[in-house]
Amino acid sequence: MKQVFIVVLFSANIFVEAKRFERCELVHELKKQGFPENKMSDWVCLIEAESGRRTDVIGRVNRNGSRDYGLFQINDNIWCSNSTVPGKNCHVTCAELITDDITIASTCAKKIFKIQGFRAWHGWTKRCQMALPDISDC
Repeated sequence: MKQVFIVVLFSANIFVEAKRFERCELVHELKKQGFPENKMSDWVCLIEAESGRRTDVIGRVNRNGSRDYGLFQINDNIWCSNSTVPGKNCHVTCAELITDDITIASTCAKKIFKIQGFRAWHGWTKRCQMALPDISDC
């Protein structure tokens, strides 16, 4: 019985740690993180396509054995380290990308964008090139 309680308690803790942004809440948070207004619809679309606006998403294993992490689905092959030591091109651990505080993930996403643009994200190329979400009410 004690083991069941511990598992339930641990599961509840994981649930509390995860955040799903509402669309306008995400817009306000991205503004706070310094994302440019003129690309805001692109960023919102990318996040909706990649993670469903959830901070805790860890993607399935990709063809090359890598995985994608967090709100922006940042890849561990190039950008984040799966060890406890920050590393790779964003100098972060992948665990830092799946927290409710999206500051580190935002910094990394902006770095990826600066190097590769939105085409770095398959979700953006598949869903956002033709139609962007309307965020005018936000």
